[in-house]
Amino acid sequence: MSHYIHLRNLHFHAFHGVMPQERTAGNDYVVNLRAEYPIEQAMQSDDVSHTLNYAEVYAVVETEMQKPSCLLENVAYRIAQRLFRDFPLIRSIRLEVAKQNPPMGTCGGQAAVEIQLNNDKSQ
Repeated sequence: MSHYIHLRNLHFHAFHGVMPQERTAGNDYVVNLRAEYPIEQAMQSDDVSHTLNYAEVYAVVETEMQKPSCLLENVAYRIAQRLFRDFPLIRSIRLEVAKQNPPMGTCGGQAAVEIQLNNDKSQ
């Protein structure tokens, strides 16, 4: 049986990108995260210590989003690896990082990367 914890539509202003103005002015980003995590005990106990605390997960995502990278691929990978390190019971992560209004000659839209990784060290 699989169980997931989602954090959806997390908004950040950050300084990722290849172009100089992206590193100076920054841009708005939306992050969506799905973590597979054993939540059976929490379903019965109603105790936050038995589950993945989404406030702590958010803090990791926020910290990693504030470290500038050229590529969204690198941002997503760093977030996933940090979550695996800090929360070793996470079995897998699906993560999307979307740049709002990317500088590609259009008004509006998003450019996004989505990754799905398994934690080889999960128990």
